[in-house]
Amino acid sequence: KTFTSDDVVFSINRHRGADTKSIIKSLMSEIVDLKKDGKYAVEITLAAGNANFPYFVSDQHASIVPDGTTDFSKGMGTGSYILESWKPGVRAVTKRNPNYFKSDCAYFDEVEVVAMNDVNSRTNALRTGQVDIINRCERKTFHLLEKLSGIQPVIQKGKKHYTLSMRCDTAPFDNNDVRLAMKYAINRQEIVDTVLQGYGYVGNDHPVTKLHKYYATDLAQRQYDPDKAKFHLKKAGMENFSTTLNISNVAFEGAVDSALLYKEHAVKAGIDLKVVREPGDGYWSNVWMKKSFTGAFWSGRMTEDQMFTETYAEGANWNETYWSNKRFNELLKAGRAELDEKKRAAIYGEMQHLVHDDCGEIIFAFAADLHAASKKLKVPETVGADWELDGFKIGERWGFA
Repeated sequence: KTFTSDDVVFSINRHRGADTKSIIKSLMSEIVDLKKDGKYAVEITLAAGNANFPYFVSDQHASIVPDGTTDFSKGMGTGSYILESWKPGVRAVTKRNPNYFKSDCAYFDEVEVVAMNDVNSRTNALRTGQVDIINRCERKTFHLLEKLSGIQPVIQKGKKHYTLSMRCDTAPFDNNDVRLAMKYAINRQEIVDTVLQGYGYVGNDHPVTKLHKYYATDLAQRQYDPDKAKFHLKKAGMENFSTTLNISNVAFEGAVDSALLYKEHAVKAGIDLKVVREPGDGYWSNVWMKKSFTGAFWSGRMTEDQMFTETYAEGANWNETYWSNKRFNELLKAGRAELDEKKRAAIYGEMQHLVHDDCGEIIFAFAADLHAASKKLKVPETVGADWELDGFKIGERWGFA
């Protein structure tokens, strides 16, 4: 059917309202009024100025579906491919949409996505020509893939980051000195060198990267410092501190190995870190954001505001540390409406300092996305870094050589 304003109003309203379970409710809460203006226009009124709002409605979770949709398994939307068949956790088959509104992209007649959770199965499928590209390659053997005839590496050095999250609403992590001690007790560089095999770089306990516009260049890199960790534990009255990290490899690739290295690092700070390896099944529903110290991975968002709004704002559905900082939330609102570039940079710079110094988030590494592709594929000169597989735009932007 023709894409109209009714579809937009219906789709956006799904993320609004007190009872919605949408993970982007915090993004859409800025809307105070939404109405169509004829068949092909929509008028949106916000509670306050927000220069980032166009990015919010382009979020992958804000996809437009037909007005009145109740069965989302059909995959109805406005994309470049039409869903032919889909078996969750197995495969999806799509064909090119002949009515797609863009004429200069979507070069494949058909795209098939196959789920292969085992990295060896993925690698063998690529080597034997069963698939044209694989993602999430094994870091230990990636250098060998790069040498294979007919295979080309595709490395995205972007915004994906790994987190260890302490719940700020739960003892003992409701004490910021304890949180700081845990941040100083991890050797980030060793984890990047060993677990990530150098495919990444150290994090600094906030999610903004040098790829973002308002990256805080004045914020010094936090180093591994057991003595500082001991200082903060003594200040908190918690010398010889013991705690538990509940983790699973579904949290991020190499999560358990990272946790075990962290355990060794923490010993020098007088911290007894117990690592509990949780089963992958049910980790996201039963462990993450439930237990007091867990791990996760995040793909970076387009703007500082979007990353902060989704995961650090008070009341955000994905605020995994349950952090609430009055000054941070004031700055979040101010930054959206500020159009002066220098003032905006200062606002987002201060927010990075606040997350770094006060939040319960340990962001110890930014990980590169590793792909290996057949040389039959023509890879764009610049590959999107916000999400893997060229920012999930591989079906639109890539083609056969």
